[in-house]
Amino acid sequence: MSVQKEVKRVTTHVLAEMKLHGEKISMLTAYDYSMAKLVDQAGIDVILVGDSASNVMAGNETTLPITLDQMIYHGKSVVKGVTRALVVVDMPFGSYQGNSLEALSSAIRIMKITHADAVKLEGGKEIIESVERIVLAGIPVMGHLGLMPQSIHKYGTYTVRAKEELEAQKLLEDARLLEQAGCFAIVLEKIPAKLGKQVAEELKIPVIGIGAGGGVDGQVLVIHDMLGLTQEFSPRFLRRYLNLASEIKGAVGNYVADVKSRDFPNEKEQYN
Repeated sequence: MSVQKEVKRVTTHVLAEMKLHGEKISMLTAYDYSMAKLVDQAGIDVILVGDSASNVMAGNETTLPITLDQMIYHGKSVVKGVTRALVVVDMPFGSYQGNSLEALSSAIRIMKITHADAVKLEGGKEIIESVERIVLAGIPVMGHLGLMPQSIHKYGTYTVRAKEELEAQKLLEDARLLEQAGCFAIVLEKIPAKLGKQVAEELKIPVIGIGAGGGVDGQVLVIHDMLGLTQEFSPRFLRRYLNLASEIKGAVGNYVADVKSRDFPNEKEQYN
């Protein structure tokens, strides 16, 4: 019997049960009410209000410029459209790296205003104090290791992480620390599949991958990439399920043509 089909609302406990039963976890991003409603109705387990909104919604080159207030706006919009999925809000760059008290304050603001279910932070050992403080306050935390977009200027590249033994060992250690600190799940981004499988097997908490192979407990993609709304981004891990960019451009082109030719509105589309 499927765990997730039996529940009316996905919780952190449900995700733990899914891992226990070997049932894969599905996760996608969403940033607004209308998209979140559709994604939720389609049966997704987890919706991530990602700081990738900085790229796909605001047109920034990196995730760094998006603010806490902007993430709260997106989070609040998403939660209003969701009745079943677990909603996780990314804590943006600068909202938790300073110190653990600032991190807790940011997390509380997100939870109080958006009514989301959890927050997500990037990093391992260096942010453990913040994770522990947020968890102690009763706020569920999802971790994020591997390629961490908020640290892109440190890396200088979006290449695969943890290919070298030293970095792989640090990632493993960081994953263990995050679990010990109370994280309910961890996202692993763009790492070797073998390492992703190893982390998922070692940890009791769910491990969700984006470019981390099929041996993890679940998968996440950015909705704009998966639906083909974005065209310039084509990493190996991305599977496009639609080509909405051409569909939308075609529809808009038809609308423009109909307006110009006076075909729209016709008699049935007018009021007497």
